[in-house]
Amino acid sequence: MAIKDKKQPLYTISIVAEMLDVHPQTLRLYEKEGLVTPKRTNRLRLYSEEDVERLGMIIRLTRELGVNKAGVEVILRMMYRLEVMQREMEEMMNFLEDEIRSDFTERLKKIFYGD
Repeated sequence: MAIKDKKQPLYTISIVAEMLDVHPQTLRLYEKEGLVTPKRTNRLRLYSEEDVERLGMIIRLTRELGVNKAGVEVILRMMYRLEVMQREMEEMMNFLEDEIRSDFTERLKKIFYGD
């Protein structure tokens, strides 16, 4: 089974509008405000799965929670920073695991084979 690329542009604006139950003009407005950046091919906007998820979150924040545009921007920026920090922590954990594994291997070699 192939791994799905969530960044690949797949959906036209009319399909995304239908999926999210919004008017296409709403999606154009979100693009104009910089909240989402669909891929452009000539005059055709193509949205990725990642774009659709982001738009869904924006719509939930505004419709269900009453968050205004400034609040949405802050939340999106904070989420991006959290994702970056999470990746950095995962890299650090992998580094530490490698160091611990290496140190443990060296100790075992000294125990079994001596210096």
